[in-house]
Formats: sequence, C-alpha cells, structure tokens
Amino acid sequence: MNLSLLLLYLLSISLLIVTPGPVVALLVNTSLGAGSGRALLTMLGTNGASLVLALLAALILSGGLSLNLQLINVVSLSGCLFIGYLGVKSLQEALSTAVDDGVQANRSERRTGFVNGFLVGISNPKEIIFFVSFFPQFIQVTPSFGHSVALLAVLWAVIDLAAMTFYILLARQAFAVRHKAKITFASGILLLMMAIFGVLYAARALLSSLN
Repeated sequence: MNLSLLLLYLLSISLLIVTPGPVVALLVNTSLGAGSGRALLTMLGTNGASLVLALLAALILSGGLSLNLQLINVVSLSGCLFIGYLGVKSLQEALSTAVDDGVQANRSERRTGFVNGFLVGISNPKEIIFFVSFFPQFIQVTPSFGHSVALLAVLWAVIDLAAMTFYILLARQAFAVRHKAKITFASGILLLMMAIFGVLYAARALLSSLN
C-alpha cells in the first residue's frame, strides 16, 4: 500500500468535504427547519450519491463505461437548477412568518429528505469534478484496482458522514436555533450562489461540447 498517496488522498478529501458548499448548506438548513432526524436522512442521500459517483468513476477507469461529457454537463446543469430551487425555498422559509405553514411543510418534507440529498449530491459540481478528474489520481494506492476503489470509497464515506454529522449537530446548538431565520436565509443565499455559478459553468461547458 502506498501510504504517502493514501495520506494525500485523506487530506484532499477532508479539505474538499469540510469546505461549505451546496451539500453543507442543505444539511444545515434541513437540520434547522426539520430537525436532525430528517437531516440525517438527507445526509445518507448525499453520501449515497457520492458512492454512486465513485462507482461511475471506477467503471470509467476500468473501461466498462464510456465518458460522455455532454451527459455529465446536462446532469450538472439540471442539478444546479434543482439546487437553485432549494435555495429559493430556503429563502421563502426564512422570510415566512406563518408558523402553521412551516410545520406542515416540515412534515411533508421528511419523506423527501433522502431524495433531496441524493439529487443535490449526484449533481454537485464539486463532487462531479473530483470523481471524474481527481479520483483516478489515487487509484494506485494499492496494487489491486478493486481494492483501491473499495478503500477510497469507504474512506470518503466515513469522512463525509463524520463531517456532515458535525455540521448537523452544530446547527442544533442554542446559538444556531436562536438565529434560525438568519442562518436559513444565509444557507439559501449560498445555495443560490452555487446554483448560479454551476449553471453558468455547466452551460458554457455544454455549449463548448456541442461545437
């Protein structure tokens, strides 16, 4: 096993995962608005999406799947639009003063926690770029291709779950609860900014691939 390469991978994914992005914003907003239970379901969705992306990257490297840049750009573009929708929804929740409506929304949204998390995770530009272009650089961590993929995927899942659990618990602290509306509003702004940046990037890449 290449320990130096493994340590570099751990450092790289740790920095990537803990850096606030659409997934972190979604989890913080969900934890504040619907509680830690639904946030944990959302986290499982985002983590599952990461594992799917890791599997796709492995299939591409093994030659079992051809890389279609146009399809990746379409998925990324669609996902960014969905992230933008969640951002607008967060802003509406932050600005809303109807308590009853908020409770009703939370009850219905619990059923979609995993789905929302998966959709945001599978279309997260940051993770798509990592697994398609950066993940292959660490595939030589062990002599076996299969063992390397399994090891790298498990390490990603463990660090991702630990970091996202920390964000969820942090959002349930007294300070965060007291400033729920402000944090929800900030999360919505972050989601919108990430969506706008992602849409512009994906649209430009899609147009370039068509020319």
